[in-house]
Amino acid sequence: MNPRQEQLKAFDRLLTIMDELREQCPWDRKQTMETLRYLTIEETYELGDAILDNDLEEVKKELGDVLLHLVFYSKIGSEKKAFDIADVANSICDKLIDRHPHIYGDVKVENEEDVKKNWENLKLKEGKKSVLEGVPRSLPALVKSSRIQDKVAGVGFDWEEPQQVFEKVKEELDELQQEINEQNQEKIEAEFGDVLFSMINYARFLGVNPENALERTNKKFISRFQYLEQKAKEKQKPLSDMTLEEMDVFWEEAKKR
Repeated sequence: MNPRQEQLKAFDRLLTIMDELREQCPWDRKQTMETLRYLTIEETYELGDAILDNDLEEVKKELGDVLLHLVFYSKIGSEKKAFDIADVANSICDKLIDRHPHIYGDVKVENEEDVKKNWENLKLKEGKKSVLEGVPRSLPALVKSSRIQDKVAGVGFDWEEPQQVFEKVKEELDELQQEINEQNQEKIEAEFGDVLFSMINYARFLGVNPENALERTNKKFISRFQYLEQKAKEKQKPLSDMTLEEMDVFWEEAKKR
């Protein structure tokens, strides 16, 4: 691994390149925070994919893309005379020191849960009106649900035992089935949402990240289905002409790979 001096040298090199691109490249010169926003979201998802694939070489590359965006936003901020990369770095440094009084102060903690509770309480003392203010409105619903539950748990609004949460899951499933029996579509959707919310909460108690778990299942399904497609192609028979029983043979093969 590179020593600190080499790390700082590399970061300085990136800042220099960003200055040059912003001045000389027509595309880079044209970008604004608004035009970069959707690209940043895309890069973040690509980083997430690399992490789930446990591809460290790809993680390195995607981190570079994300870092470029952070430097790019900071460059634009400096042009607006609003902030620069030093302000960004110092801002997060100050926040980390303030939010970790058990490291940089005299507060005592026993475990991770104490740290999380202190974190949320400190945010309220900083002027936040709600512990949920820090949950971005544009987050995908599944991720947002997980973050909501993390934050309210941080101030003590939580179940005590995993079994209690599992009982809530079963209760919500029963309520969903009742609405299905009564064929009330609006209430079915509402109860389905409650089932998902309670399942995400249960995942937290199991130490499972629901977004990661679902994405791994997505990838597993894609891999198995593409195996099925390949086998159908080898037999020169379109999937639409195969029976479910025929497809299930290849599906079971895919599960054993």
